[in-house]
Amino acid sequence: MSGALDRVRELLAAREAAGLRRFPKARPAHETVLDLAGNDYLGLTHDRRVTSAAGEAARTWGAGATGSRLVTGTIELHLELEQRLASFMGSSSALVFGSGYAANLAVVTALAGPDVTVVADASNHASLIDACRLTRSPVEVVPHRDVAAIGRALTGRETEHALVVTDSVFSVDGDLAPLAALHAASRAHGALLIVDEAHALGVVGDGGRGGVHAAGIAGEPDVVQTVTLSKSLAAQGGAVIGDPAVTDLLISTARTFIFDTGLAPASAGAALAALDILIAEPDLPFAVRSNADALAAIVAGLGVETVKPDAAVVPAILGDPLRAVAAAAACLELGVRVGCFRPPSVPEGRSCLRLTSRADLRTADLEQVQSVLTTVLL
Repeated sequence: MSGALDRVRELLAAREAAGLRRFPKARPAHETVLDLAGNDYLGLTHDRRVTSAAGEAARTWGAGATGSRLVTGTIELHLELEQRLASFMGSSSALVFGSGYAANLAVVTALAGPDVTVVADASNHASLIDACRLTRSPVEVVPHRDVAAIGRALTGRETEHALVVTDSVFSVDGDLAPLAALHAASRAHGALLIVDEAHALGVVGDGGRGGVHAAGIAGEPDVVQTVTLSKSLAAQGGAVIGDPAVTDLLISTARTFIFDTGLAPASAGAALAALDILIAEPDLPFAVRSNADALAAIVAGLGVETVKPDAAVVPAILGDPLRAVAAAAACLELGVRVGCFRPPSVPEGRSCLRLTSRADLRTADLEQVQSVLTTVLL
């Protein structure tokens, strides 16, 4: 038995040597570090309107949902959140899950099957990748944002049905999928289009209604959206948004709906409050994008590869994972927390720092970022 973990230890040692070992790091409740690593795009995580709503929901409904959505785990807040999300996103129906990951697993696996070809962007989020792997479908992965390649895959498929699966805003490079063109290609070949709006909700489009709404295809029956509640809406959870036929099917077939505990009441209450703020303050998404442009200008001005942001995500591409790890640690030491992405989160040679914009960044914050990145990257 003494050698039972030898392979595990060897795998850990190999990741350590390659600069790919990861460690969770606890942060204090209150800190002076400038956070550009999280996904609190609208700066609402500590907003009293949101935290008070979370506390009130917990006091009213309890700390947990008590069961799966089909047993005792559906509360009135879930139904209100579903109706409000669907209306905000320009659709007719929504279904809330315990996480955005669970929502993506649910919708892809429920709509796929052996008679369905799934065509997926190569840069999709891990939750979409895992969902594709769990289907019994033939899956074709196409080059990033390549509409022509998607058309060829749909034309050449051997199944009667098809799904096209894409992020709206891609989580590392922060670029926006060509959603109008993807919808046109999907419709021309009788395919459903599934769009993960995790990094677009609250940031992209009119009032932060997401990439699908900005592309003019919200509410189309052959478009299905997923969202997380853990980024712009400062809570936790996820949802699938689309035609009632889709959400009805998920209620009866999606394993992450049927067998998972319902979303905690505090998270539902917080998300509703954050959505109210987003609706009341429609300039918040513009502030996020404006600050993202400023962050990208700082990175580019240092001669480091980046992309023009379409949303809140700004990469600083360094290439080598060991350099990226060291740079992230140095930034934190100087008072700025940034994300650090290495394989398998990004392709080989694309390790990067990831800076995420927030609506509440001030001029002084941007000046601090300029100073820290200049010290670390030059």
